[in-house]
Amino acid sequence: MRPYAGRTVLLGVTGGIASYKSAWLARLLTKAGAKVETVLTRSATEFVSALTFEALTGQPARVGLFDAGAALEHIRLAKAADVVVVAPATADFMARAATGQADDLLSAILLATKAPVLLVPAMNDHMWAHPQTRANVAHLRKIGYQVLDPAEGMLAAGEGEGPGRMPEPETIFAHIGRRLESRGTLTGKTVVVTAGPTREAIDPVRFVSNHSSGKMGVALAAAAWRRGAKVTLVSGAMSVPAPTGPLVHAAETTDEMARVVGKLIKSADVLIMAAAPADFRPETVAKTKIKKGKKAPTISMTNTPDILRSTASKRKKGSVIVGFALETNDALTHGAAKLVDKSLDMIVVNDATEPGAGFGGDTNRVTLLHRGGKPEALPLLSKDDVADAILDRVEKLL
Repeated sequence: MRPYAGRTVLLGVTGGIASYKSAWLARLLTKAGAKVETVLTRSATEFVSALTFEALTGQPARVGLFDAGAALEHIRLAKAADVVVVAPATADFMARAATGQADDLLSAILLATKAPVLLVPAMNDHMWAHPQTRANVAHLRKIGYQVLDPAEGMLAAGEGEGPGRMPEPETIFAHIGRRLESRGTLTGKTVVVTAGPTREAIDPVRFVSNHSSGKMGVALAAAAWRRGAKVTLVSGAMSVPAPTGPLVHAAETTDEMARVVGKLIKSADVLIMAAAPADFRPETVAKTKIKKGKKAPTISMTNTPDILRSTASKRKKGSVIVGFALETNDALTHGAAKLVDKSLDMIVVNDATEPGAGFGGDTNRVTLLHRGGKPEALPLLSKDDVADAILDRVEKLL
């Protein structure tokens, strides 16, 4: 899985109760194809064992700076790492890191590595709020380390809720991906992605919509953020959670989505319209629930705004605009017409009737149409891989 496959992640684990989550993080990274080298502090072994990480990663987990045969392990591991992540990072460990101490294997690696460093704090909320911890975090950020803010939620037993909880492994996993990949053309660019269906009310309890899940748009937003972009996801009624990183704007109706996109398009370097907004809406919305009778009601429909076409006069000079065309017949013909009609740089075409493509699934088979270029048919891929393929072409257009 891009960008983890073939990369070396050094996972540092320090002595906090949240270290049980680090085992799942190690598993996620290993499943994605990364080589995970785990280093535990002595205090971490009071909560989890080195054997646990060895079983999950297939690599020996290390603990002691002065263990037999480990004289230069801190140098070797520091050089081998593509990224160093410490999760959890306790208040004690961050204090020692902030003052440049190197009295154990993990802190020595921090001083020896040139790889990006990601620290993931986890501690009691009062410890996180203490002025000394805040000063340590500020200094660590100043010298180039990325320090995530802790999540809010249940802390250790009897401590209630508050800021100090270690973010979930999936969130940390996404941040590691951004550290591995955010050095390309999209770094610092403003990207707007739309995802999911819109809903057009019939009455207070019913609406017109479609089967879009939002998976393709979420995959695109996640991949663009991972590449270093400033990403805004404009989401309809998605059936999947929003990804880590992007700012999210909810839009229930096509009109709402059009208004949000209209505001964002002026500063967008890239717009990817992966949403499936409703093409029609009822002319009038009943104020009360329409009752079932002997004869079904007749509902008059009218067109909704064409969001992509409406952005044409507002687009930033040099921006890249990508549309989607989900068709059920003559897909390439209809897609080519939309490419011209809506002044797009690229359109992603797929056939909803083809197995493995269309709404709701985890895979897609698409054809990319470019201005003046030949159709580029991609094989059946995961939606994550389709997202990366699309963004590879977008980067070439910027």
